[in-house]
Amino acid sequence: MQRHTLSEAFSATATDAGIAGFVLSYSPQADAPILWVQDRLSQRETGRPYLPGLSRKSVIRVDVSRAADVLWAIEEGLRCKALSCVIAEIWGDPPALNFTATKRLAIRAEASAIPCWLIRRAAAPDLSAARDRWRIASLPSLPHPDDPQAPGAPRWRAELFRARGQPPGTWVATYDRAADRVDFAAPFRDGPVATGDGTAERRAAR
Repeated sequence: MQRHTLSEAFSATATDAGIAGFVLSYSPQADAPILWVQDRLSQRETGRPYLPGLSRKSVIRVDVSRAADVLWAIEEGLRCKALSCVIAEIWGDPPALNFTATKRLAIRAEASAIPCWLIRRAAAPDLSAARDRWRIASLPSLPHPDDPQAPGAPRWRAELFRARGQPPGTWVATYDRAADRVDFAAPFRDGPVATGDGTAERRAAR
């Protein structure tokens, strides 16, 4: 279940765009807008969010230069009750993103009841106050039900390696557009992931 707190998502490779899709799919599906903040390196290396693909979401984008500015924008956003979620991208391991900074964000998110995600690329999972910490890698999409040549529902290898109040684990996560939810399949096994691998074990509720 998506909680109103601070979560971190680390990408398997620095330029894997799928991590943004996972975070966005896992975020609340509400009418209220999302605040999306990027630092300069994240935007340069991975590009901006593709807003035309977010038909059900209103996004307020903020571009800043430094990680310290990203943290300031996040904290200010979490003061705004009109937002449904705050998503921020920070490249690498800047000194400004220390345990104290993440503790402030976690407390602010929980006080405001607004989920906050930090997307971390080219970063190490150092000490953090984030309540949930994920490693995300893109997987081949499911077959399209109407066109075998077209991509179907997106999938990710999702590893929850630290969490408060729930056990860690690794799953194959799939976004179900019809139900507007993320489904987590049975624990990931060694070897290639075949279509239909595993059975539904848990779902992301909002």
